[in-house]
Amino acid sequence: MTTGKEKYKASKGSSLGPTIGKIIAIILLLAGVTALTLWLVYRPHKPRFSVVAAAIYNINASSPPFISTSMQFTLVTRNSNRRVDIIYDKLSAYVSYRDQQITAPVYLPPLYHERKSTVALSPVLGGAGQLVPVSAEVVNGLVMDESYGVVSFRVVLLGRLRWKAGAIKTARYGVYVKCDVWVGLKRGFTGEVPLLSAPPCKVDV
Repeated sequence: MTTGKEKYKASKGSSLGPTIGKIIAIILLLAGVTALTLWLVYRPHKPRFSVVAAAIYNINASSPPFISTSMQFTLVTRNSNRRVDIIYDKLSAYVSYRDQQITAPVYLPPLYHERKSTVALSPVLGGAGQLVPVSAEVVNGLVMDESYGVVSFRVVLLGRLRWKAGAIKTARYGVYVKCDVWVGLKRGFTGEVPLLSAPPCKVDV
């Protein structure tokens, strides 16, 4: 037989369930509204990248199917956000030719990019003794392009970034930057080379 106290406890427990559920729903709703408001207020823009200088120190394709290269590209990145800083984590860079990687990835130090500012990056990619396997198409293409005096490369940046507004930091997002450049290059020449074309880089976040 059920006593009055047991009935009271049962009714009290059953009434607490919907109340707790409503409180959780309200908290989640407020958190969502707050996050949406912050996003609408700050609304971070993607960074912009461009290549402004290039130097070729070595291209050695005399040992197929391997290639050894050493290059340096200067990239300028712009954070146009007025209220949001950008934190880059695990940023790496490499060079590709005809959609094939011709330098090993180089890992760059973490970068804190303040709002409304411009930063220059000048990584040296490749190096003596670093052999990268490539196809015959890459080797033959480089030889032919060097004879014409114009070579097209793609500089790639990969990593993760976070947006920072005041004390608030977002989760990490992957960033993929592709910079297509055409340089004037003759066989045997080393040093800074002219940029014949360097449109703004494509940035995916």
